[in-house]
Amino acid sequence: MSHVQSALLRQRLCGTWRCGVRGQQPYGTIPSCHHVAEVQDRPNSAPGPSVMRLFLSSHRLGRHEDRLLQLVGARRNALVVGNAQDHIPAAARALYQATAYDPVAELTRLGLPAGWLDLRDYIGAPIRLYDVLRTCGLVWVPGGNAFVLRRAMRASGFDAVIHGLLEQDALVYGGSSAGAIVAAPTLRGLDLMDDPAPGTWGDEPVSYAGLGLFPRSVVPHVQSAHRDSPGADRAADWLTEQGLPFVGLQDGQAILVDGDRTVLLP
Repeated sequence: MSHVQSALLRQRLCGTWRCGVRGQQPYGTIPSCHHVAEVQDRPNSAPGPSVMRLFLSSHRLGRHEDRLLQLVGARRNALVVGNAQDHIPAAARALYQATAYDPVAELTRLGLPAGWLDLRDYIGAPIRLYDVLRTCGLVWVPGGNAFVLRRAMRASGFDAVIHGLLEQDALVYGGSSAGAIVAAPTLRGLDLMDDPAPGTWGDEPVSYAGLGLFPRSVVPHVQSAHRDSPGADRAADWLTEQGLPFVGLQDGQAILVDGDRTVLLP
């Protein structure tokens, strides 16, 4: 993003945009990824504005579609960012959506009319991206490769845009699997689950920076039947060994953040 684009975007966001990552202070004590179900509804002690709304799921929408709808509120429309699968051929992606799972169709079925948003169409155009995203009540980011997803987010200016819109309480950020992973301050350890290589251009180094929307690392698919579960368990073990704060989610579980409240949905 150029200096001019950055300045214009800050003006568009009415001065509420802030670069960088929110504080990494954990919101509560989580004994380990194997005991996440013990975490209760608790205040969110992460610094920063208290109007943010997040829904971070391990697999698809999880078991709590009703809570997602409540969080979104009256603005019942959604945009789906599928860039975590940019490394997969378009024909294969289309076949999967037609025969296995289509997040646009699922959200629409729930009463959230949805459409696709390709961040590659907004590379170098964060102001256009802001104008599009501010029209929806939910931006939903499904799974794939977290490093590929972060590449598209950085290139389009999504990082700055989503921080500004969340701080205005203009929409909900929701994501599953890779979409939940990238909400954290860092992707360190998650390379045991997702290959970082497809998320780099040429010889550039791997970037482990997350969006910083949630103060802990998020590890989906722990102790689950998902094909990525072995990698998720390795990531959770590594984070535990390093003493780094994280939340491990089993498939079906989700993290809900609504202002100053953070809830683990079992």
